[in-house]
Amino acid sequence: MTSGNGLGGKAVALARPCAVTDYSNSRQISHEYDVQVAAEGIYSVLAVPVVVRRRVRGVLYGALRSAQPLGDRTLGAAMAAARDVEQVLVVRDEARELLVAARPEPAAAGRSAAWEQVREAHAALRALAPRIADPALRAELLAACGLLTASRPAGGTRLAPRELDVLSWVAAGATNAAVAERLGLRAETVKGYLRSAMRKLGAHTRGEAVTAARRAGLLP
Repeated sequence: MTSGNGLGGKAVALARPCAVTDYSNSRQISHEYDVQVAAEGIYSVLAVPVVVRRRVRGVLYGALRSAQPLGDRTLGAAMAAARDVEQVLVVRDEARELLVAARPEPAAAGRSAAWEQVREAHAALRALAPRIADPALRAELLAACGLLTASRPAGGTRLAPRELDVLSWVAAGATNAAVAERLGLRAETVKGYLRSAMRKLGAHTRGEAVTAARRAGLLP
């Protein structure tokens, strides 16, 4: 599909939904795809662009094999579906950017700085996971987090997801207030998760908890 060609091309060019009741006879669009549309017996067509960061990334189509208007309910459902796709693409883009940022720097730049980037990316990815409604995509993102840890988690130590989220940011150097802001929690709630994680890890300080979690393969 080329921008401007057909109904989908018009939706791309305008970055907004477009619809026609009789595709083949419509004067609102160009007709490069009339043969394909006619072969399917399609009349009414709806095209909704998927827009991410002001750029059209795709188009969702709906169609009927009869010449009747596609009402507001249909348009609303199509736009809601497009927004869902946009959210998934935003999350994937953010995850990809974080993973790229976590790639180790050249040896000359220092191993320590590279690992700090990995730790920050790990914390950011974990903070991103709760925003994902799709269970499969959320599991995929958390699996990517696992790839950033030094080893597989030891069987003797288990942290709850939120405990690990909090400890991930603590490991990246964040204060309790900063962790609360990052995760959308109250500061007291962050302290509670941190105390619980420290107890499970047998740690008496934040630093000991981070060290113990890294030894257990829970953090990078």
